[in-house]
Amino acid sequence: MAIESMTGFGRGESVGANFVVTSEIKSVNNRFKDFRFRLPSAFSALEMNLREKLNRDFKRGTFDVFVGLKKTDGNAGFFDFDDAKAMEFISKLKKLSIQTQTNFTFAPSDFLRAEFGRENDESLQEQQQALLLQAFQNAVASLKESRSNEGAKLIAILKEHLENFKKNFNKVKGLAGGNRPKVEERLRQRFQEFSKELQIDTPRFLQEVVYYLEKLDIHEEINRIETHLSKLNQLMDSGDEVGRQVDFLIQELNRETNTIGSKSSDAEISDAVVEMKVQLEKIREQGLNLE
Repeated sequence: MAIESMTGFGRGESVGANFVVTSEIKSVNNRFKDFRFRLPSAFSALEMNLREKLNRDFKRGTFDVFVGLKKTDGNAGFFDFDDAKAMEFISKLKKLSIQTQTNFTFAPSDFLRAEFGRENDESLQEQQQALLLQAFQNAVASLKESRSNEGAKLIAILKEHLENFKKNFNKVKGLAGGNRPKVEERLRQRFQEFSKELQIDTPRFLQEVVYYLEKLDIHEEINRIETHLSKLNQLMDSGDEVGRQVDFLIQELNRETNTIGSKSSDAEISDAVVEMKVQLEKIREQGLNLE
């Protein structure tokens, strides 16, 4: 299964002897799942079925579903007007007018609303519902293709930012070996300066130096970053639901990168760390759209 973006659009249409049903689904990112439907009243009973279908086929996202129903061209101008409904409506308005001493006015076009149409018989309702299910299925397939295409684009962008992260990370690795000797040399010089003026317990001082150097060592963070990068590469090639896992690994990478920045006083390492953090933020922003 391809990695999908949570952003996508799908459209489906189904044409019958009397009706045309269109279904459009737009999805955007969401930590969970949310469905919003706009259906003609004739399809209200099917909303739960459509919701269950989306729930099965997608893991995360906000989904806006729009369904349209219209008559085919041969029946486009036909409106099955229900006289009884109109007469009942007018009768109620007359009574209300007398009671409230208010004049009500309306135009003939006011009676072209759906509530004044004759109820469809069962065969027409079944035809409409069958058309809806087919149109909706087509829209879901179209949405899946759209989300897969967007997912492939996102992965390509993420890999590009990840390569930039690795370039700067490799700089840090290359400089890490020379970081400790520089710190040792600075401490040795300071020790010589202070020892001329103060009585210093040399063994105790050296013990503190070793402790200080251990705290500044960044090899442990480098090893953890390499582990996280390996997992991130596997995820991007896995073709599965990866959004939450990518987000977690980016948090871990950011934590280790920040630690390296706080430990090292080397200007080149600091510059590389800044660029690493920039790339991680770009990956995080793009990764929010992954399912």
